[in-house]
Amino acid sequence: MRAIVVDQFGPPERLRVGEVAKPMPGPDEVMVAVHAAPVNYVDLLVVGGTYQFLPPLPFIPGKGPAGVVAALGETVTSLRIGDRVLAMTEQGGYAEAVTVRADHCYRLPPSMSFNEAASLSLVYDTAWFALRERARLETGETVLVLGASGGVGRAAIQLAHAMGARVLAGILRPERAASVRAAGADAVIDLSAADLRDSLRSQVYAATEGRGVDIILDPLGGPIFEAAMRALAWRGRLVVIGFAAGPIPTIRTNYLLLKNVEISGLQISDYRKRRPAQVAACFAEIFSLRSRGRSSPLRRHPFRWIGPARRSPHCATAALPAVTSRYSSRSVPRM
Repeated sequence: MRAIVVDQFGPPERLRVGEVAKPMPGPDEVMVAVHAAPVNYVDLLVVGGTYQFLPPLPFIPGKGPAGVVAALGETVTSLRIGDRVLAMTEQGGYAEAVTVRADHCYRLPPSMSFNEAASLSLVYDTAWFALRERARLETGETVLVLGASGGVGRAAIQLAHAMGARVLAGILRPERAASVRAAGADAVIDLSAADLRDSLRSQVYAATEGRGVDIILDPLGGPIFEAAMRALAWRGRLVVIGFAAGPIPTIRTNYLLLKNVEISGLQISDYRKRRPAQVAACFAEIFSLRSRGRSSPLRRHPFRWIGPARRSPHCATAALPAVTSRYSSRSVPRM
């Protein structure tokens, strides 16, 4: 079968498309014929060798593909051949087929396309766990989503709104204000403003009648994290998701004590490994919201292996540099 292979860590231009042996499912696994797979920022980190968990070389990258169950392991009873699923695998998705644990596969609603499902993976489950599990969102609370125009950010806006929260969207590029408002944001926070340490809090206070926000989701890090922490309300919760726009920040723990605030982290892969039933509940709610029109996946860079045109896998190697360009231009804001 065809697959994209990483022989050495580095830029996406080093990826090659080649023929590899088709994988066979283990006893508790299924083989999924891949119809669509997403291209995300985390894929750049894995391909580049800078992610916190790296597979041994050589390997096939690609997380969270969508497709059709084509073969079953001998102990699998929860799925059938022909089921349309989202397969939350950590690697192997950029191939014509991938094997994955059966309890890491989630049946798609009849109305959901493979492209939609692939666009949901990694971003909506990350946002869901940040809001439901780590931040313990309650109806009526106010959430500040940093990096709100990105995949996780837009997913968090939609999910928080559907969960009954008021949502402030923090963006680095003011021209993206209309898109985050269209996603459901109630107010926009300009992260490119001068003197961010004070201006971020001032904007949040203006939008919350001086109270601050109950929850902050931060995929950006750097000085944005430090400024945002000052905008937390009493008993506020900040969830660290990543560091896409700056260095890993440090925390003065006395601030946590003075305002009774919490800072936690989210590494979504651990939940799939340690709490698969909770991940199943996550996708059940996400699929339900999508079916009821309460969320709409952000158009990203899915690519297809199967279809009338049988497109070349080289389109995936082109999509990764496109994501590189997007994030390299979204650097630390001018201070």
